[in-house]
Amino acid sequence: MKQVLPFLFSVMAASLFAATQTVDGIAWTYSVSDGAATIESIPNESTGDITIPSSLGGYPVTSIGHSAFSWCNSLTSVVIPEGVTSIGERAFYDCSSLTSVVFPESLTSIGEYAFYGCNSLTSVVFPESLTSIGEGAFWGCNSMISVVIPEGVSAIEAHIFRECVALTSVEIPEGVTSIGSSAFSACISLTSVDIPKSVARISGAAFYECSSLKSVEIPEGVTSIGNNTFLRCSALTSVSIPRSVTTIGNGAFYKCSSLTSVEIPEGVTTIGTSAFEGCSALTSATIPKSVTKIWDSAFSGCSSLTSVVVPKGMTLIGKSAFSGCSSLTSVVILEGMASIGDGAFHGCSALTSVEISEGVTSIGD
Repeated sequence: MKQVLPFLFSVMAASLFAATQTVDGIAWTYSVSDGAATIESIPNESTGDITIPSSLGGYPVTSIGHSAFSWCNSLTSVVIPEGVTSIGERAFYDCSSLTSVVFPESLTSIGEYAFYGCNSLTSVVFPESLTSIGEGAFWGCNSMISVVIPEGVSAIEAHIFRECVALTSVEIPEGVTSIGSSAFSACISLTSVDIPKSVARISGAAFYECSSLKSVEIPEGVTSIGNNTFLRCSALTSVSIPRSVTTIGNGAFYKCSSLTSVEIPEGVTTIGTSAFEGCSALTSATIPKSVTKIWDSAFSGCSSLTSVVVPKGMTLIGKSAFSGCSSLTSVVILEGMASIGDGAFHGCSALTSVEISEGVTSIGD
């Protein structure tokens, strides 16, 4: 029995229990584990400005639990006390009247979709202690104007600022290594973004439909431009692609209708389907010797493109690759080409000369 009692005591000390305490007229439901309290919920009808208690039941509050304030549609502001280190998933999900949140200096993590749909939230100031912001954390915060991400954050997760339609500026610190899928998708007021040199990966649709984005410099070290990364960035006039990039994904610059020129660096081996489709202002595109495949519709509808030299060693020009390039006057296809796909130059109404070298075995419909 003497051996069993210390074990039972340690289990009870670490055990979880829940309770409710009324503070400032609000019934706070909380749980306790390892001597610390987690906010679990408050009544959905809670209104106005609230300050989260720093302790409940004599236990310090250190975290805000999953969905703790979700659908509290009448909350207007929240002050989170010092000592809180984490905000759980969907903690303030769809708090549509929430205009401001004060984060403590102790905060280290914000969970996935924590402030999703908080469409009245105009700005947030992140503490320097913050190291993690979860996927979709501020998706649909369509009143947010500017964001400064602290230096401790190493990844911009997927969907994190998606559809923040009022967002005009964002500061990404050196040390961030990746920008996730749709991270800034449909941020239609974003005019520029400085991508730090530490970024090695930009995932698909990261800047999808950022229709006010005018210029982008992709840092050396990024190896691929993902599918739909800059799709419908209709104000984009220039883009700098580094030598480290080997793949330009499907739809990467689809309908970037203000893009006038692009220099594809030596090292790129594949230009994906519809990569530059609908870039109607594109007058020149340098295709390096390293490219072996231009996939379907890659330059379709580039109606200002005047000439194309397909480098030696390329094996495939895909279907409709240059269809609708109505200003294209000459095409030179050097040695190594095996197949020219169906409709590759369909609708190239200004084409006066075509030079095809030895080796082509198939010219499509």
